[in-house]
Amino acid sequence: MTDSALDPQLLRRVIIEAVTPQVDEGRYPARRTAGERVVVEADAFADGHDILAAVVLWRRRGDAAWQETPMTALGNDRWRGSFTCAAFADYEFTVEAWVDRAATWRYGLDKKIAAGQEVTNERAEENRLPADGGRSQGTRFERVLPVRVERERARFGAWYEMFPRSAGADPSRSATFKEAAAMLPYIASLGFDVLYLPPIHPIGRSFRKGRNNSLTPAATDPGSPWAIGADEGGHMAIEPGLGTLDDFAGFVAAAARQKLEVALDIAFQASPDHPYVTEHPSWFRHRPDGTIKYAENPPKKYQDIYPFDFESDDWPALWRELKAVIEFWIARGVTIFRVDNPHTKPFRFWAWALADITAAHPETIFLAEAFTRPKIMRYLAKAGFAQSYSYFTWRNTRRDIEEYFTELTQTEVREYMRPNLFANTPDILHEYLQKGGKPAFHVRLVLAATLGASYGIYSGFELYENVPVSDGSEEYLDSEKYQIRPRDFTVPDSLAETIARINGIRRAHPALQYDHGLAFHDTDNEQLICYTKRAPDGSDPILVVVNLDPRHTQAGHVKLPLFDWTLPLDSSVDVIDLLSGETYSWRGEWNYVRLDPATRVAHIFALRLPSAGHMQSPLTDAL
Repeated sequence: MTDSALDPQLLRRVIIEAVTPQVDEGRYPARRTAGERVVVEADAFADGHDILAAVVLWRRRGDAAWQETPMTALGNDRWRGSFTCAAFADYEFTVEAWVDRAATWRYGLDKKIAAGQEVTNERAEENRLPADGGRSQGTRFERVLPVRVERERARFGAWYEMFPRSAGADPSRSATFKEAAAMLPYIASLGFDVLYLPPIHPIGRSFRKGRNNSLTPAATDPGSPWAIGADEGGHMAIEPGLGTLDDFAGFVAAAARQKLEVALDIAFQASPDHPYVTEHPSWFRHRPDGTIKYAENPPKKYQDIYPFDFESDDWPALWRELKAVIEFWIARGVTIFRVDNPHTKPFRFWAWALADITAAHPETIFLAEAFTRPKIMRYLAKAGFAQSYSYFTWRNTRRDIEEYFTELTQTEVREYMRPNLFANTPDILHEYLQKGGKPAFHVRLVLAATLGASYGIYSGFELYENVPVSDGSEEYLDSEKYQIRPRDFTVPDSLAETIARINGIRRAHPALQYDHGLAFHDTDNEQLICYTKRAPDGSDPILVVVNLDPRHTQAGHVKLPLFDWTLPLDSSVDVIDLLSGETYSWRGEWNYVRLDPATRVAHIFALRLPSAGHMQSPLTDAL
C-alpha cells in the first residue's frame, strides 16, 4: 500500500463498541412509549491518554437534522446519555465520540501548574487548538439504531377478559351486546383499562363441541367462539346472538364512555362452515382423500377448526385477506388485538402484516397469545407484537419468580418484549389457584399487578372460580368456552374491592407503570418474596412483600438495601401500607414481617426515605 492510498478516515482514533439499546444489531427496534427516555450506553476509547467527549445523536425518523445530548463517562471507558421520545413517532439514534483536544490541553496545563512547572509553551499551544476541539476527526458508530415508540397502553394497563354472551341472566341463550353493556360500569369500577372479548363472530355448527369439550353437543349448546364462521358470515361478521355490527359499535362507544378500550381476539382459523371453505378451498390443507385437515395436537383433535394453509398456491390472496380482517375492525374503532396462537402462523406473515398496519395505524397494539418456547416468544416481539403472554402463570416459587422476572426486566429482552401477566385465562386454571383457596387468588393478583406494568384477569377470577374439569387438568369444569355462564358479581366476599384498590394504587404510582425498575431483595424465609419498583427517574419507591404460601402464616425478615440507596445502615424508613393505610417505622437493613393468608397475604408499601436516600436509576444517573 502506498501513502496515496491511505484514507484520512484512518486518523479517526476513537473506537465505539457495545452500543445499547440495540436489538440484533439494529435489525429490530427497541420499544418505548411516548414520553419515555431512551438511555444509551456505549464503550468509547482511544489510544493513549487523551480525554474524550461523546454525544448521543437522535432524531425522529424522517427528520433531516440530528439533535444531540452529551454523554457522561461512567468509568472503564463506558459512557451514558439519554434522550426523550417526546412524540408518538419512530426515532433513531447513534453515538459519536472524539478526542477532546481542548479538554486534554486544559488537563495537562492544570497538572503542570499544580506541580509548579513552567507552562509558557503550553499556554501558547491554546491558540493552535482546533476550533471544534477535535470533533471533525471524531468517530460515529457505524449503525443508526431504531426505536419504536408506541402509546402508553402498550406499556401500562389492566385487562379484563369477558365473554359477552354470558353477560345476561339466562344460560339458555346468548346475551346481546346491549345486555353486555350493562356490565361496563362494573368493569370500569374495578379500575380496568382494557376489556378483551374472545371472538365475536358466527360460530360453526359442524362438529360443534358441547359442554366440557364434549363431542356430542346438545341442540342448545352455543359452541366455541374460536370455531369461526357459519352461514351468517366469517371474520368480518357478528355472531347473531350478540347482535349486529351497529350493536357492536354501540358497545364500543359505551365502553369508551367508561374509559375502557375494547380489545378483540384475532384467531386465524375457520370452522368447516366458514364461507372461506367453499369460496377459497385452496386456503386449507387437504388430505389424500380430498378432505380438509382439521386442527390436531395429538392426542387432542379439534374437528370444529380448520387451520389456514399460509403456504398454499394462493397464499398472496390469503395473506391480504387476513390483513384486511384486522383493518376491518380498526375501521370500526378497535385498536387493540389479542392474537390467538400467533406462533402457529408464519413469522414472515406477522412481520409483513403488522408493519403495514402499524405504519397506517400507529395507535394499534397487538398482544401475542403465545405460550410457547422462549425464543419463539421473543421473535414474535421483534416481529411487531407490542406485548406477549408470559410464563407468569407457572412461576409460583420465590426462586422461579425472581429468576424469570430478572430475565424479563434486567437483560436485553426488556428492550423489545413486554410481558402481559394474566393471572388466569379461559384455558389456564393453574393448580396453585385450584388448591390454594381464596388466599391464592389474592397472592396471584398482587404479584401480577405489581411485578408487571400490564396484567389481566379472566372474568370469574374475582369470584374465586377454581374447579378443574379433572385432577391434573388446567381446564375449568363447565368451561365458558363451550357454554354460557351467567355470574352473580354482587356476592359479598368477591375480590372486586381489592382489585379496585390495587388498580387505583397502580394508577396513582408511576413506579408500578413500568416493567423496568424492578429489584428483588433478600428475605430469610423462602415463602416470603420482597421487591421494589421505582419510576424511571428513581422516584416513587414502592416495596412489595408477599406470602407465597396461601395456606399458612409465614414470618421473617426482609432486607432493605440501604447501602444501595446511599443511606446509613442504621437509617429509619417509614413504610405506608397502601392496602390497609397503616404506617410502620422500620430501622436498619433487616425488618420483621408476618403475613397470615387468612387476613392478609401481602404488603404494598410506599417508602418514605430520608432525604439523603437515592434509589439508583440509569435514567437518573443520565440526567
